[in-house]
Amino acid sequence: MKKNATVFLQVVIVLIGLVALAIMIRFPLTEGRAANLDLFSIYADPFLIYGYLASIAFFVALYQAFKLLGYIGQNKALSQDSAKALKTIKYCAIILSILIMAAGLYIRIFYAGADAGDDPAGFLAVCIAATFIAIIIAAAAAGFERRLKK
Repeated sequence: MKKNATVFLQVVIVLIGLVALAIMIRFPLTEGRAANLDLFSIYADPFLIYGYLASIAFFVALYQAFKLLGYIGQNKALSQDSAKALKTIKYCAIILSILIMAAGLYIRIFYAGADAGDDPAGFLAVCIAATFIAIIIAAAAAGFERRLKK
């Protein structure tokens, strides 16, 4: 892969991380149930704390993808370091899919009653889509890792 292409992909990964971080900081301020809360109460919400803790796996996977592109740019694509980065990406994707499913189940079980007043279908659809994306990434990373080990 050309050096320019790997640098471009590294810039894209950094931009994805920055956009995700900006969304994580800004979205709770505008979200429906937290719109009337003060700044401390918004970020003390247990579900938001869970979301921030779950996002650690996402950012670790982005960092490993950044490192992997660096190895590819240095013509070390078939090295042990590349295999280790792919293994970490695979585990992060698996952990992220499990955490997303747990959040979806939590919302479905505890907030789907008639008293809650909200329909969790949209949230559950996003959970299902994000889980499938994470599983696809884990499968792709496992496949690349397997080919690299051969």
